Amino acid sequence: MTEFTPWMSLAGGALLGLAALLLMAGLGRIAGMTGILAGVLPRVVQDFDWRLAFLGGAVLSPWLLGIAGVAIPFMVPVSSLSLAIGGVVVGVGATLGSGCTSGHGVCGNARGSIRSVAATLTFMTTTAITVYVLRHVLGV
Repeated sequence: MTEFTPWMSLAGGALLGLAALLLMAGLGRIAGMTGILAGVLPRVVQDFDWRLAFLGGAVLSPWLLGIAGVAIPFMVPVSSLSLAIGGVVVGVGATLGSGCTSGHGVCGNARGSIRSVAATLTFMTTTAITVYVLRHVLGV
């Protein structure tokens, strides 16, 4: 079971919001991770450099914190196959929903987008149902 960490969660959320704000203020772009990634793999857009820098920061920041001695413990209680299947399902959902949780949930809701509110409600409802079924019905 995952440990509840309100202060670390608050700090992470604040940093995510700050990154989204800076990207919008600096480049006028929405910090939707799937949209950013879609422009990098394969390289299909002209604004490749900022996308690669943003993704690089998202990947390297936890690694740099580890080197600095800031331990961020985590555990993944599922198999690699489950993670791969989940990644495919999330990718398909993000494509069908025209964005992911960061694009809709963080940026779209902050802009007052009705479509993002609907998408976020759909994400959260689906998540709650999935967790309930997996943990309480199937016992996984």
